[in-house]
Amino acid sequence: MVAVAWISAALALLPLAMALANLRWFTRPRRLPPRGTGVSILIPARNEADAIERSVRAALASTDAAIEVVVLDDDSSDETAAIVARLAADDDRVTLMRGPALESGWAGKQRACWLMSARARFDVLMFVDVDVELEPRAAALAAGHLLADPGLGMVSGFPRELTLGFAERLVIPWIHVLLLGYLPMRRMRRSSAPAYAAACGQWIVARRAAYREVGGHAASPLSRHDGTSLPRTFRSRGWRTDLFDGSELARCRMYDRFAAVWRGFAKNPGEGMTTWRALPVWTALIGLGHVLPLPLLVAGFVATWPELAIAGAIGTAANLALRLLLCARLGQSLVGAALHPVGAATMLANQWTSLVRDRFGRPSEWRGRRYLGSRSA
Repeated sequence: MVAVAWISAALALLPLAMALANLRWFTRPRRLPPRGTGVSILIPARNEADAIERSVRAALASTDAAIEVVVLDDDSSDETAAIVARLAADDDRVTLMRGPALESGWAGKQRACWLMSARARFDVLMFVDVDVELEPRAAALAAGHLLADPGLGMVSGFPRELTLGFAERLVIPWIHVLLLGYLPMRRMRRSSAPAYAAACGQWIVARRAAYREVGGHAASPLSRHDGTSLPRTFRSRGWRTDLFDGSELARCRMYDRFAAVWRGFAKNPGEGMTTWRALPVWTALIGLGHVLPLPLLVAGFVATWPELAIAGAIGTAANLALRLLLCARLGQSLVGAALHPVGAATMLANQWTSLVRDRFGRPSEWRGRRYLGSRSA
């Protein structure tokens, strides 16, 4: 038991050390693009009447680069298309596309992004989820970051994640825990190996020529996790990809209820960490390094077992230090930090539920569509 406790402490210290190193490389873009650069801001939308106008107006407020805003209405049953049509009538920089019926072999977002890329006029493609609200300089600075290095095919920004409800505060900060705690960013930046593929699907920026060359979203048409599949596509064709801290340039509220959080994180079985090969490894890393330290600390005190208590205290302190670091740098919730082990256990339960449901042929549902593993249902 003592050996397990010390392994747990070591696995808690690992992401803290990695995050301390990564924050030197997870920088905010500061360079504007060359004069005359144009950015096509591409927004896939399906039943987004509550958010679409705010998203489009924020994009239209962009400065320091020419922009257009293309919205593909993906068979919405609400007023999404009507709202965009009204905005397009008022501003000729807005284009409304109406997506055809979804063909077999495609996920909705992948098909929408691929179709919009063909309509885009400018050489920088910026794919933005409808729940992302851009600051005025976001498009230009993201484009400047991409174009500053000719070896980059795409870059991705991580917005400030707004977490107002309890479930959001518990789970959503794990996006940054996993990114900063386990991805060696310095090595990622120097390599084009697909093993370092990572992005935030909410905000992806690509060179149009490179995107079309590698096949873009059409290279993985059934993916619901383009934050992994798209950078892997670029890297497999020799392009490098990069990440940047977009917390000062964009904000996003992903989900607003526990059910939405659960469905959103469970929608991609067979991708990212949610595979039968990867998830047992992540379960060991997260279970031992993030869930176990606090119970070890409590058990050590209750049983007056000093070695157990010391190892548990080290692991718990490392977890808390990591989360406080992310609170200070990224504005994460202190509630989520205080309940760190609960969030870790919730996320693991969500991923295992998703994977097991898929194994037994039960599809995940997203945006009113049903998907089974790498197939649509």
